[in-house]
Amino acid sequence: MNLEIPKKFRGLSLQAHQVAARYFRPLSRKYDQAEHAYPRELDLLAALLDGMNAGSPETIGACSASKRGAGAEEGARNGGNLAALLGVMELCWGDVGLLLAMPRQGLGNAAIAAVANEEQLKRFGGAWAAMAITEPGCGSDSAAIRTTAVKDGDHYVLNGEKIFVTSGERADAVVVWATLDYSLGRAAIKSFVVEKGTPGMNVTRLEKKLGIKASDTASISFSDCRVPAANLLGNAEIDVQKGFAGVMETFDNTRPLVAGMAVGVAKAALDRTRELLARAGCKFDYAKPLLTASHAEATLYRLEAEWEAARLLALKAAWMADNRLPNSKEASIAKAKAGRVANEITLKCVELAGAVGYGEDELLEKWARDSKILDIFEGTQQIQLLIVARRLLGKSSSELK
Repeated sequence: MNLEIPKKFRGLSLQAHQVAARYFRPLSRKYDQAEHAYPRELDLLAALLDGMNAGSPETIGACSASKRGAGAEEGARNGGNLAALLGVMELCWGDVGLLLAMPRQGLGNAAIAAVANEEQLKRFGGAWAAMAITEPGCGSDSAAIRTTAVKDGDHYVLNGEKIFVTSGERADAVVVWATLDYSLGRAAIKSFVVEKGTPGMNVTRLEKKLGIKASDTASISFSDCRVPAANLLGNAEIDVQKGFAGVMETFDNTRPLVAGMAVGVAKAALDRTRELLARAGCKFDYAKPLLTASHAEATLYRLEAEWEAARLLALKAAWMADNRLPNSKEASIAKAKAGRVANEITLKCVELAGAVGYGEDELLEKWARDSKILDIFEGTQQIQLLIVARRLLGKSSSELK
């Protein structure tokens, strides 16, 4: 198993790191303190990224996260999912909130890339897409969705409410999960691309949050919102045998990306804490026995080991997606591990830095706040562990709740 970054992606990884260091970091505190203000500096960066993607066979960003194009006959392949993950890791070393605020890099873009047909990929290729799943009465249990989609000629009529929609106000479109027939359960849940300005879709509230303040988080209502039938992603037929699997394939691509976000912010905290501890007199020597190291050094070594485990799990899940291997279990393992590890690392780094880490003169306290959402959205820690248990035990969702 080769654990090095593939040669063809090293330039991408370096470029993403430079963007994080020179572009995101200088803006980080500004938009943390100006919640709901749109970071207009990102427009130029997004345009540059679009230009790079236009001339490259391997696109960069959320839109590249797709199982399309990889086949067993091609042998092992490093493709769009791995490229997206490596980019996300580096950009979140700069700032998670600013990455989430990047035009055309929303989780909805990854959802479209994962399940859209060729015509939809062309039509929505230049759009910035958010993803709307969570509802007031439906948190981590996505199968409990109440938003309805009723067929009416060449349209579907959507009614319901979505909450905690990342980039819900700013995005050009929202990928909305809705049920075609609630009596049929999970199998009837489909995803629809609802474009901004569609009558009946209204942003009702913007959340004030603990972290990722550069990114807007919205509540959206749908009242007799008519969406073209051509905007339904994937198969319109309800397959009771396949159940929820079709729409859930989206998570197989997006959960490794969220794990990558956690890996990125955790690495930022580790790097800065190492600098501060070295300045305070810590001598880092990996060759000496751990019991002879200071408490601060030993703690940092342990955190680095946890970080490396999370990083490798995320890389594995993305690589499996590139090679069309079933990766639902691995995606959940990566998300669960990285989300928990990022929380632990960022908080412990604040502790190791003491008063310096707690103040706003350092970004450590911001990274600690930003990291918490990465253990919550795209499925909480508890839900990820439940999914892993089901896969390991061969149980269905009804058999193991």
